[in-house]
Amino acid sequence: MTVKNIFSIIRQSLNGEEQDYTQGSIRKAVFLLAIPMILELSLESVFALVDIFFVSKLGQNAIASVGLTESVITIVYSIAIGLSTAATAIVARRIGEKNTEGAAHAGAQSLIIAFIISGFLTVAGMVYAGDILSLMGASKAVVAEGAIFTRIMFGGSLVIILIFLINGIFRGAGNAAMAMKSLWIASLTNIILCPILIHFFGLKGAAIATVTGRSSGVLYQCYHLIKGHGIVKFTAKHFSLDAPIIKTIITIAWPATLQFVIASGSWIVVARLVAETGGTAASAGYQVAIRNVVFFILPAWGLSNAAATLVGQNLGAKEIQRAEKSVIMTAKYNAVFMGIVMVIFLFFSNPIIRIFTQDEAVVRFGIQALQIFGSAYIFYGIGMVMTQALNGAGDTKTPTWINFVCFWLIQIPLAYFLSKTLGMKATGAFISIPIAETMLALAAWYYFKKGKWKTVKV
Repeated sequence: MTVKNIFSIIRQSLNGEEQDYTQGSIRKAVFLLAIPMILELSLESVFALVDIFFVSKLGQNAIASVGLTESVITIVYSIAIGLSTAATAIVARRIGEKNTEGAAHAGAQSLIIAFIISGFLTVAGMVYAGDILSLMGASKAVVAEGAIFTRIMFGGSLVIILIFLINGIFRGAGNAAMAMKSLWIASLTNIILCPILIHFFGLKGAAIATVTGRSSGVLYQCYHLIKGHGIVKFTAKHFSLDAPIIKTIITIAWPATLQFVIASGSWIVVARLVAETGGTAASAGYQVAIRNVVFFILPAWGLSNAAATLVGQNLGAKEIQRAEKSVIMTAKYNAVFMGIVMVIFLFFSNPIIRIFTQDEAVVRFGIQALQIFGSAYIFYGIGMVMTQALNGAGDTKTPTWINFVCFWLIQIPLAYFLSKTLGMKATGAFISIPIAETMLALAAWYYFKKGKWKTVKV
């Protein structure tokens, strides 16, 4: 591939037009999807680091408040990602079948579900904000300082769900560039507002900046779904309640949601164990390390999302062998990227953590966590591609069972055993994570190779 061809692919991938990924070069298809998806989530990960950078200046209680809130609010993310997974799978399948009206109708029905679910989450989160932090093991000082942050973040549940869901619709249609642009708008707004609002309102300002930023991204998405020129364009008729379509979306979405609830739930347990056995310093160090993990996980997740779209569209076009080859190629690219990150985490964790805090106790725990998490990064990358490939095919139940076994039957018991029974405290909780992620990657690879996903109907 020449330099000229590379620049041509980059330009094409960023021009915001849907592409047909059921024919032509598979390598080109992977890059056309992956480039905007990686850029989309890279800026989101930049925001995660900018956010913790400014919040860390407010002290250990503020860091712990943000970290514990994010640990719980991943349940909202899980529902958002579950709905997004279903939307991507169905929209991609309809696009592969050349049924653009069916794609738009399915996308609109998924939005109806999102509005109903977000209402319950918003009320529950805003009413029980302080209790949520207490259940996570936060000290009284952390609860007193951080409850307002938690309340505002849960108040923005709708925009969290919508920004993920609508981007899932765009990705299913093959328009990864539109998804990228909407998240860029959200993240840039966040990055600009975060230091300003934190200066005037403290920790509350960080939450306001986050919700405002995501809202700007959702407005951009809605404009292009209604007024834009893409092949998936919503009109009023697409929002007429369609029970069979809603049932299909829920059938695919609930295992995908449960899949991420299981995963995020296990991280909540680990976060609580760290806070309980290591104290506020360990919890703060863990949260700083996690933000850096997220910084590199999200671009890899973007590459994995490319596999989901390629599988969905190619299954719709009956190009089964092409779908399988696309996944294998994407997994190889992700493994290389994550291998490089693994080296960075193992050898440069000290300077990385010190960018965010100079508190020696927090630094010590942050370095340890980052090195332990980074030890299995290659397996994280492979596991992400394999599970997203299964999800993209509409086989969301298999990854859900894999997550349940690896996270709840392996990671959580192991974390308790190492941290409490063996007295390793926070270190034991850290070690459980790469072990569980490695097991997940091996199991996902096995089930992908078995090929049941090739026969799933959506």
